Amino acid sequence: MSFAIQGLAVARGIAMGRAVLVASSRVDVAHYFVAEHEVAAEIDRVRRGRNAVVEEIARLQASVAAMSPRETAHELAAMLDVHLMLLNDEELISGVKHWITDRLYNAEWALTTQLEVVARQFDEMEDQYLRERKADLEQITEKVLRAMKGAASPVLPLQRAGRRSSQPLLLEDTVDVPLILVAHDLSPADMLQFKQSVFAGFVTDVGGKTSHTAIVARSLDIPAVVGARLASQLVRQDDWVIIDGDAGVVVVDPSPAMLAEYGFKQRQAELERSRLSRLLHTPALTLDGERVELLANIEMPEDAPGAVQAGAVGVGLFRSEFLFMGRQGRLPDEEEQYLAYRRALEGMQGLPVTIRTVDVGADKPLDAAQADAAHLNPALGLRAIRWSLADPAMFLTQLRAILRAAAHGKAKLLIPMLAHASEIRQTLDLVAQARVELDQRGLAYGPVQVGAMIEIPAAALTLGLFLRYFDFLSLGTNDLIQYTLAIDRSDESVAHLYDPLHPAVLRLVASTIAECRAQGKEVSVCGEMAGDVSMTRLLLGLGLRSFSMHPAQILAVKQEVLRADTGRLAVWAQQVLACEEPGPLLERPAPP
Repeated sequence: MSFAIQGLAVARGIAMGRAVLVASSRVDVAHYFVAEHEVAAEIDRVRRGRNAVVEEIARLQASVAAMSPRETAHELAAMLDVHLMLLNDEELISGVKHWITDRLYNAEWALTTQLEVVARQFDEMEDQYLRERKADLEQITEKVLRAMKGAASPVLPLQRAGRRSSQPLLLEDTVDVPLILVAHDLSPADMLQFKQSVFAGFVTDVGGKTSHTAIVARSLDIPAVVGARLASQLVRQDDWVIIDGDAGVVVVDPSPAMLAEYGFKQRQAELERSRLSRLLHTPALTLDGERVELLANIEMPEDAPGAVQAGAVGVGLFRSEFLFMGRQGRLPDEEEQYLAYRRALEGMQGLPVTIRTVDVGADKPLDAAQADAAHLNPALGLRAIRWSLADPAMFLTQLRAILRAAAHGKAKLLIPMLAHASEIRQTLDLVAQARVELDQRGLAYGPVQVGAMIEIPAAALTLGLFLRYFDFLSLGTNDLIQYTLAIDRSDESVAHLYDPLHPAVLRLVASTIAECRAQGKEVSVCGEMAGDVSMTRLLLGLGLRSFSMHPAQILAVKQEVLRADTGRLAVWAQQVLACEEPGPLLERPAPP
């Protein structure tokens, strides 16, 4: 009997095939007390298990390094780096030692107890991306437990669909029908093996739109649904399964009619992807000859080559905070940052790279251990530029590193979350001071344009101030929407009110774009609105000519640009702005 499971749509497309189940990766843990003379031996057991997992990751990193950029090696490498970082987390290590030494827990019990302690801190984080890193912590803990037991990774004993033998599924095996991997969760190491295998798509019980499995799925353009709750329990081995990566639906045991319907959708999607790939080298020009800049958002220097291959004409947002996180308070020094920014610039092959200064603080702590429970509204606390200005030495270190890297390419400097004239003056004074310090040390540096993010309503409403001081502006629509509507996106009870089409949001966006164009200043959108094809024509109609998004979204947005006539869209966009409820108007076909 057919039934459907609803999850989160994280990677587009349709996949159909036989289900291959990964048994639960949970490891049975014994709970008992040890004698005092056994404490050292228990700690050593944990250390040996951890070292075995570190060695496994090192082997996988070497395998990733041998991949070509087209195989999205940078995505997998970044994920393995996160797992290695968590394995070296001082709080995790010291906590395990505490439970063994002070409470006399056995090694496995101590490890899982400390996992629960740290996992609760992840749950309390405001930032969705950081909350979802809890899954990574659980995965590496299970790997250590398996190493301590001498057990294999749960992804290895997969059975080939359609056969009941005990032979493991080999990567070089061929099959008559596509295979769909169904699991509770998948680690980066599992994803590496999955990537080299015969699977056509995957479904996981857990995960979100920014989880590692979702990121890899999007980068590889593999149909996937995550957060499907009990899928791994409801789906049986060898069941026919359809993944609708567009709707976030998993259909189990579909009827022949449903198979035919989704088969048609699959062929249509494949044709659409093929058509989009032909646009890779097509200039992004509208029907009326307006040139549009399509840029990429990246998190790490290793993401740069993939952005070039996706057709980006530059990086509109390099989130530098990912270089700072998870280091147990040991921030990257100037040389490490300089080399990272230089790699990003060189990876973009002469194209411009906009580096945003570190955006951490109360809602995005540097380390999991620093979750801030003292502030009721951490998103409104000491974060982004406020945090940087509170620690001028740290900020100057980053500014010097960016200026030095600018000698090797076209670098731009972007400042987040500015709202006050005093903050603007302090920031620009520190940029000037960084240049003076480099001159005194005799170090080369390059020119940089300095820009500001418009993500607070106060900034959008005092735009003239920003335009006097900055070379360019970038609209951070994710926070602008949140702050304008007083909506916490992580609060499920009000998340439905998070609306990019709210008239207040659209008017702030429209006035910012219009004033920048009137004064001849560059302006871009780097929030989720930029990569949402349903918003492309509206933003074009409002006058936007620079979009920055995930590289995988560039070709779909480019297609909308090529079909657009900005003159006709400008008239329509004003009608949308005048609506109390613009959603229905946007759902109707817009002018070309």
